[in-house]
Parts: sequence; C-alpha cells; structure tokens
Amino acid sequence: MFVRFQIVDAFTDTLFGGNPAGVVFIPEGETFPDDETMRKTAAELRYSETAFVKRLEDDQETGRKVFHTRYFTPAAEVDLCGHATIGSSYALLHDGIIESGERICFHTLAGPIDIEVGEGGVLMGMGDPASYGMLSPNDSAKLYEVLGLAPRQAAGKAPDALLPEMVSTGLIDIMTPVEDEKELEQIEPDFKALSALSQRMEVVGAHAFTMNAEDGMIHARNFAPLYDIDEEAATGTSNGALAFYLYKRGLVEADKVYTVVQGEKMGRPSKISFQVKVIDGEPAVRVGGSAVTLAEGNIELKGKSE
Repeated sequence: MFVRFQIVDAFTDTLFGGNPAGVVFIPEGETFPDDETMRKTAAELRYSETAFVKRLEDDQETGRKVFHTRYFTPAAEVDLCGHATIGSSYALLHDGIIESGERICFHTLAGPIDIEVGEGGVLMGMGDPASYGMLSPNDSAKLYEVLGLAPRQAAGKAPDALLPEMVSTGLIDIMTPVEDEKELEQIEPDFKALSALSQRMEVVGAHAFTMNAEDGMIHARNFAPLYDIDEEAATGTSNGALAFYLYKRGLVEADKVYTVVQGEKMGRPSKISFQVKVIDGEPAVRVGGSAVTLAEGNIELKGKSE
C-alpha cells in the first residue's frame, strides 16, 4: 500500500524548531496496516511519534470532518500524542483536506479530540483532566535522584508548596517542579532508572517545569525513556496536564492563555500554548501551537492490514 506522509515540526513557526512528528495518511478505502508495520514505520522515520490518520464519515449532526488517528513511538502504540495531533492537523490543512477555520474531530484511544484549525495555529481539546495521586516521599526522592538533581530538591523544598503529582489529560505524566531555569537545565537523567520508575508507577514519564523564569513564562523539559524518548522538544499532553496541575493550585487563571517554553536544551525551542476553560463547573484544557511542514512524499507500507 502506497501512502502519503509528511514530516511536520509542531509548536513552532520555524523549520527545525519545535517537535517533529511523522504523519501518514491512510488512503480512502484502505485499512490501517498491522500494528507491527506501523511501529516499524515509526522507528524508520526516527521521530518520537508518528500519527497514522484515516478519514471517517463526516459527523452528521455537526458536519465536522472526522478522522481515526493512531499514534506510534518507535517502541509501541500510545493513546495520544499532542505534538503529533498538532502536526497531523496542520498536515491536513497543508494538503487541502481541511480549511482554515474548520473544527474537526480525531478519534483516538484516549477518546474523541476536538480540534480548531486557524491561520494562527491549532488548538485542541484534551481529555478530561485527572489526578492519579501525589508521589510518596520515597518515590519523590527517587524521582529527583534519577533526574540527577540535588538532595534538597528531593526533600521537596523547591519550589514551596509544589510537589510531584501524577496527572493526565490523555496520558499520565509526573508533574515535577524544580526551582528555576538553572536547575531545569542541570537535569541529567539516569534513563534506565527513569524507565524502571515510570514502568512501576504506570506513567509515560516525567515533566519537569519551573515558573521562576526571567521571561515570565513557564519553562519545561519532558523525559519518556520508557517509550524510547529520552527527551522531547514539545509535548502537548504533558503541558495539558501541567495546566490542570497549576490551575488546581490557583497558579493559572481560567480563560487566560499561557505559554510554555520547551526544547531549549535540545536546540529545538518550542512554544506551547494552554488554556483552562470552566465548562459546567468543571475545568477543561486546550493546548495548541503552530506548525510547519519540513518534508513530504510517498512511501510503500508492506504488511498485513487490520
């Protein structure tokens, strides 16, 4: 089966910035290849995630275009990937499958994702935000240890009142506060130990962040070695979880758009926007950003179809 693909840099408006993702369009009338073929394709494209996108019938009630989207790392399928969702939406716009100003829907393993595509970027609704609990003191100490941070941070002294918590808006990550940009830059994880910790705690990885930045924005780094991703330059799901984590603590306001800077250490600076809306008394998170197409073409996928 011959398929069209794009390589898209998400959460940036500049080539070679942001976080790159592969996007593979399944032709009309075809089914998804088997899981192993998609995993191997993701590994061959060599990006942290590749999205496989298949158009479904339009929603009869809303008229919105609907797509079944599956996400693969080089190691396994994951329920959702924020930057690959942004990249896929932009790729659909780039190919003229959707138009600027449209609202579309992705059906994913994490549930339906509503997406608004505009000229200035893409905003996507995240899954229902949820906490999966604070880390115990021992697990917190272990987390900071495997990240290569000083013992005083393992004692939970920096920053005040912020402690590691497992949070999800589609994927579970450990929100990991650090004191400032200097401490954030100093992180040097023991990836094998972090993989083991992530597996034991049933999370994707650790999302380290600080609000004590000179530019007034939030700065973050994300590590998911359990899924063969040592570090990511931009992560939509993790920053969606961070939005909920901060909102619960009164550190961000509803309706206001905030910016997270990520990927600086990797030389791929990214800017991820997030917003918390209160709908029927419950917080809902949207994450977004811009994207640019780096490369496009056609490839042949050989394998069984599902």
